[in-house]
Amino acid sequence: MIYRAHTVVTMDGPPIENGAVAVQGGTIQAVGKYDEVSRLFREETTDLGDRVILPGLINAHCHLDYSMMRHAIGPQKNFADWIMMINALKRGFDDDDYLEAIARGFKELKKWGTTTVLNIETFPELILKMPAPPIRTWWFYEMIDIRNRITTDDLVAGAFAFFHQRPEWLGGFGLSPHAPYTASPDLYRLANECSVMTGMPLTTHLAESREEDAMFRHASGPLYDFLSSLGRNMDDCGKKSSFANWVESNLSIPGWLLAHLNELGEDDFALIGKKNLGPLLHIAHCPLSHRYFKHKKFGFRRLRDLGANICLGTDSLASTSSLNLFAEMRAVQKNEPWIDPEELLKTVTVNPARALDRDGVLGKIAPGCEADLISLPFSGKVDDVYDEIISYRKPIDWIMVDGRINP
Repeated sequence: MIYRAHTVVTMDGPPIENGAVAVQGGTIQAVGKYDEVSRLFREETTDLGDRVILPGLINAHCHLDYSMMRHAIGPQKNFADWIMMINALKRGFDDDDYLEAIARGFKELKKWGTTTVLNIETFPELILKMPAPPIRTWWFYEMIDIRNRITTDDLVAGAFAFFHQRPEWLGGFGLSPHAPYTASPDLYRLANECSVMTGMPLTTHLAESREEDAMFRHASGPLYDFLSSLGRNMDDCGKKSSFANWVESNLSIPGWLLAHLNELGEDDFALIGKKNLGPLLHIAHCPLSHRYFKHKKFGFRRLRDLGANICLGTDSLASTSSLNLFAEMRAVQKNEPWIDPEELLKTVTVNPARALDRDGVLGKIAPGCEADLISLPFSGKVDDVYDEIISYRKPIDWIMVDGRINP
């Protein structure tokens, strides 16, 4: 099938006026001017009219398990209090509640044009009970060993079981040691080993809050007190920042997608520059969750200028009001008015595809890419198309995943 539209935004070159995309099965076969594509592929054409076609959006950080918690937790005095609140809420839910939450989350992601999501899965056993996801999903197995250490054999066995649970699903599986305050250095090293063995991607929360920073730098604060009361070994605290501790413990930066990096200090930026870490950093920034927690201003421009690959995610509905990446882009635009709109759109397309090591497969409209597309109304000047996309505020009414429309 050929899909024609007023404009095609490929993220692989300039926008194409009177453009077309040829799709066969779940793969893009060609993209270009309609006349050129229709000569190459004498297939039936669906004319979408005055619209723009663009790659489906990629949410780089999400917790679908908590999609029943919208507005359930008001702003807390500190991050440790928020953790205790969400833990208290979780104790009141069963498997059916979480399955319903995940289904609800998928519905909302599709509503706002997301065709791929990187989801942190707290309860991987739920995967055995759910139907195939309607969009491309990477399930990251969340791991915590704050109380009980996980042995190499247990981790490898668990990771392989997780990896093979649903091989026919679109997407894949990954590993997510939760954060340096809940996952030991040994767990991070074991995750690295499993990633080498299985090819699974890796993600973790890092430098997320002021309380995490105070815990590692100064051995103080509410998060330090809370985790100490749980029996965590606090010997790694009182020395350096959470980020520096993670880097200098040789826990391996290449390949990791680092969620947040909200609370970096000047010494952290100096460390990134000194070690030339910027080009190795994949970062998932969640602007509206960042605003909810009142973190200090995110170092978007500094990290970008250091070469970091910045992606956007929504985090969970326990700390934001929607799973809408258009709203996340507008939040960045408000905070960073200097940013070019095409560069901003990359944070939800090509950048997260690169973080997943799927560059050239996801996030672009090009021959050989997955046929994950969305379309929205557009009849203006091609030069304005990126601004028009980012400012769009209505639900997406045309979405294609793996070559299937409105799955």
